[in-house]
Amino acid sequence: MRSRILANMAATGEKLYPNCDATVWLRSCEEEVEEPLEGRMTGEFPPWLRGTLLRNGPGSLKVGDQRFDHLFDSSALLHRFAMDDGHVTYQCRFLRTNTLKKNRAANRIVVSEFGTKSAPDPCHSIFDRVAAIFNPAEHMSDNAMISVYPFGDEVYAFTEGPIIHRVDTVTLDTLERKNMTTCVALVNHTSHPHVMPNGDVYNVGMSVVKGRIQHVVAKFPFTEKGDMFKSARIVASVKPRWTLNPSYMHTFGITENYFIIVEQPLSVSMTGLMRGLITNDKLCSSLQWNPDYETHIVLLSRSTGREVKRFRTEPLFYLHIINAFEQDGRLVVDLCAYKDAKVIDAMYVHAIESMQSNADYAQWFRARPKRLEVSLDAPNLTKLEAKTIADIGCETPRIHYDLYNGKPYRYFYAISSDVDAENPGTVIKVDTKTGESKTWCNLNCYPSEPIFVPTPNAKDEDDGVLLSVLVWGGDVTQTVAMLVLDAKTMCELARATFDTPSPAPKCLHGWFLPTNG
Repeated sequence: MRSRILANMAATGEKLYPNCDATVWLRSCEEEVEEPLEGRMTGEFPPWLRGTLLRNGPGSLKVGDQRFDHLFDSSALLHRFAMDDGHVTYQCRFLRTNTLKKNRAANRIVVSEFGTKSAPDPCHSIFDRVAAIFNPAEHMSDNAMISVYPFGDEVYAFTEGPIIHRVDTVTLDTLERKNMTTCVALVNHTSHPHVMPNGDVYNVGMSVVKGRIQHVVAKFPFTEKGDMFKSARIVASVKPRWTLNPSYMHTFGITENYFIIVEQPLSVSMTGLMRGLITNDKLCSSLQWNPDYETHIVLLSRSTGREVKRFRTEPLFYLHIINAFEQDGRLVVDLCAYKDAKVIDAMYVHAIESMQSNADYAQWFRARPKRLEVSLDAPNLTKLEAKTIADIGCETPRIHYDLYNGKPYRYFYAISSDVDAENPGTVIKVDTKTGESKTWCNLNCYPSEPIFVPTPNAKDEDDGVLLSVLVWGGDVTQTVAMLVLDAKTMCELARATFDTPSPAPKCLHGWFLPTNG
């Protein structure tokens, strides 16, 4: 019935999702903010909240007269909100990647991206393109527009390609370019490494081991001084279910005893990827959705690095694992699950622009928090049911990370993924024990991923604040704000609002760096 109503509305030209302005994702920043902007302060900032909120995300879809085709191709834009004694400033700078430099020099798109195929460069022969197979990291886009993570006292911008970029946390200058293929032989990695309480960093990627592709876990040991990348090493590995079609992974889980790899039915065709390097094709052409295959949850031992066991569940697609932990002899993996991978198609520019006449669009974005739970003593390949934690759309989930990552937890925070909701721009708190949720929203306002910052000496899991970046839809294109919510009540405590010199795009992921002392 609902699908027929939507189809009739589309046929008559009515907006199917009148409360959602998804074009906030399509804005292009035209003028950087190098000198800190002063904001308009409202409410009361907690006096203990001192530090820097760094954000990363799509910054510009434009190159000369051309435009990228997919949101993931937009040039990376870094944002900085600096907080001290209730005073907040804002800056934004483009990440100076090689791809950005090449595109700007040519004034057109010259490097193929995830969803955009560039025009052939007449200066590159077929031999140049074949050579790309042997050094893909230097021929693929290095546009790192997904996330930012600390490695010791340094911060790096991430995407899933093998290149990461060190950034200055004060000026947002791009300082250094690291190639993971030369560092620890990773041909790709997830956009979301795990930072452990002792400062060690782990990430999952693909590597070629003895001539064969493997999923591997890389460890970057924390050092007070020195290069964490020099001492990096592979600590676990497993053969993909499909040798030449390894599963696509955006995140992974880590518990007390295991690395958790979720092999979903979306795979990367390695032959297609190599062919794309020669033909200059877009990267997503190598992705294949296989609905006939189940999803596997693979446990790799943190002590031996070998596969211990795997479980299976229904075919599903995920980008983000919320948390994973062991409790009373059971394994729990919570993630934001979709029934298929159509959400990737939903992030094409054309799909966003035409969403108001697409009756299927809301379903493409219909993520739900799911729990996969099983006894660790269950036989290998035991099938388990993915149970819904709460019937609410959610994405970019965060938890009280420092104390509860990989451990039993109760709360997570996210933003709405339901474009057909009464208010799509919603910050969500979910109680995984009861399934209850609390929300915050403002009309025509679109928040980013909420980051939990604990109160000093916090006793409760949700004793702290959430930091989220706000933009507005419609004609309010040159305003950005940092929101502070009470994580217990989801009530607004304060915000700092800034007028930007050019359109303010919506960002993706970030990290909070507290000021010591």
